[in-house]
Amino acid sequence: MKAVRTKAARTNATMLFALLLAAAPAFAAGAPDQSQALQPPSAAPAPNRFAPTIAPAERFEIKGMLVERHGSGGRPLVLIPGLATGGWVWQETVRAFSKDHAVYVVTLPGFDGRPAVAGDPFDTAREALKELIVSRRLAKPVLVGHSLGATMSIALAEELPERIGGAVAIDGLPVMPRTEDMKPEQRAAMAEGVRQQMAALKPAAFADQQLQYMRRIGTVDMGKADDLALLTGRSDPAAVAGYMAAVLTRDLRPGLPKIQAPVLVLAPWYDPDSAALGGISAGDKLAYYRELMTGTPKLDVVQIDNARHFAMIDQPAAVNDALRTFLKKL
Repeated sequence: MKAVRTKAARTNATMLFALLLAAAPAFAAGAPDQSQALQPPSAAPAPNRFAPTIAPAERFEIKGMLVERHGSGGRPLVLIPGLATGGWVWQETVRAFSKDHAVYVVTLPGFDGRPAVAGDPFDTAREALKELIVSRRLAKPVLVGHSLGATMSIALAEELPERIGGAVAIDGLPVMPRTEDMKPEQRAAMAEGVRQQMAALKPAAFADQQLQYMRRIGTVDMGKADDLALLTGRSDPAAVAGYMAAVLTRDLRPGLPKIQAPVLVLAPWYDPDSAALGGISAGDKLAYYRELMTGTPKLDVVQIDNARHFAMIDQPAAVNDALRTFLKKL
């Protein structure tokens, strides 16, 4: 089990260590060979398929966090995107659920062209989400988060166990993979190094980093990767660095037993990446995710096939089906 755990940790760290690994030159040696696919996009790209096209019923701000409400009624859903990502990443989810639910889509400060805020960005965003839930009197909302947003969903489910109705974590966990055995001081030192490295990126370098990351780790489809990178590249590199460091310093596993709501973890799986990054099986990955979620009272871990980190982009129907099944059980 130790060997499987080590290989799973290595692969999942690659999947989730997002911008840090995308920026590191050493990562290229371990990534799948896509030299032809990694040519720059054409000078005259088609319209971006992920540009926002759905007009919200309401738009407002809380502590620098943009909130867009779609639909009304039903159990409320709060959709929290990941690093450098705007609310536009959830458009297929909004289309699928806004007819029967009030869907609150957030964009965190510092992302998608929004100004950053002072202090610990994770804590600030968490407080803004708490205020959203309390001020809007959301009854047992389901928090749906991707990556960073998944970690934030877990944190809120721990902190507000009686107010949260469910938490869905799409390729995000309570601790960064491969750091679970680190001491707090080691984690803090690594986080600060990552923060400094990423915050120093110039806009052009950050945009290139986003492109390389999306093509190698973000999505299976290279056209989708290019469109996503054009949008995530609008985020503030220093803000992205701050969030990344904040996640690296945290280990939420001690609080998992406090969660009263059911938790669904969606784990993307793409066979070609397995072969290139150590040969672990889908079962190995699911076992590792379950291990990092140990102590969660009501946990389900579901695999999303033929998807990379942005599972809701690669396989929107499968993700929506899993969410729909989860909601029916509440």
